Amino acid sequence: MSASPAPASEARAALAAGVFCYLIWGFVPLVFQQMGHQGADAWEIMGHRAVWGLVWAALLVMLSRQWTQVLAVLRQPRVLGWLALSAVLIAGNWTTYIIAVNDGRTLDASLGYYLNPLLNMAAGAWLFREKIDWAGKIAMALAAVGVLLQTIALGHAPWVSIILALTFAAYGIIRKRVSVDAQTGLFLECLLLALPGLIWLIHIESTGAGHFTASPSATLWLLFAGPATVIPLALFAWAARRMPLSSMGFLQFLAPTIVFIIGALQGEALGPLRIASFVFIWVAVAVFAVGAVLKVRRAAHTAETIVAPEPGLLDDPAEDRMDAIGEKPSTSR
Repeated sequence: MSASPAPASEARAALAAGVFCYLIWGFVPLVFQQMGHQGADAWEIMGHRAVWGLVWAALLVMLSRQWTQVLAVLRQPRVLGWLALSAVLIAGNWTTYIIAVNDGRTLDASLGYYLNPLLNMAAGAWLFREKIDWAGKIAMALAAVGVLLQTIALGHAPWVSIILALTFAAYGIIRKRVSVDAQTGLFLECLLLALPGLIWLIHIESTGAGHFTASPSATLWLLFAGPATVIPLALFAWAARRMPLSSMGFLQFLAPTIVFIIGALQGEALGPLRIASFVFIWVAVAVFAVGAVLKVRRAAHTAETIVAPEPGLLDDPAEDRMDAIGEKPSTSR
């Protein structure tokens, strides 16, 4: 029996939303670089990202009518404490990423987000006793060789890549364990970051070191920090509820691939060893993706019914997928 037009149409819309969100994440280094060209450093960009991100996240909560969920979380100090920790982690991730792409280290940023899903898999085995299959073990071994070659090529450990992968993986673990949906969690994280961000912005503007009012173009670019942060996350959350996890797994590698191409086209050093390191990473990604597809097919063959469950029937679908960015998602770049 053929699928009805409505589900088919929704599937196409979900695929389009997923592709669009990863395209935004892939090209967002160019946005941060434009902000840098206006004179803003990473800390100023972060301040605007927190403040204007809060405005857009509030709009998103308003449209989805989730204020009751926000109020419920505000009455739970323990949950708020975990969200405060996740906010610190994502702020560290965002700041490191902005510094990297504005300091000629875009390739390092790309490597970090290639490593992220593999690190998530290792963390799942270590913390949650999840089983790693043969594909996962081979992928992690290949990735380890890639990082080793990168270390030799650079003359030091690829700290930017490691920090990006670790902070994003830790962020994903916390968000996976805290029962707060993606949109509410993002709003509360931006709320927690907005006050220090606003204080910093007021300080630098009052001392003449800020760039928000330096020119109309600077104002527009810094205002754009809000939608550049929130829109792809909203698209991701919407698509993740309507797409198979395997499909999102493939799409998550689109962003670091675009970031890699940007870094290469901008003339960042790519010697033979560094190219070899990325080849190992790409092969690891391919093995990881093939293993994920085979796992989904095996699950489909052993299912008791031919009707696949909706992704939304998972315990917390948005959060379960947020730690794939390979979500977090890079939540959140």
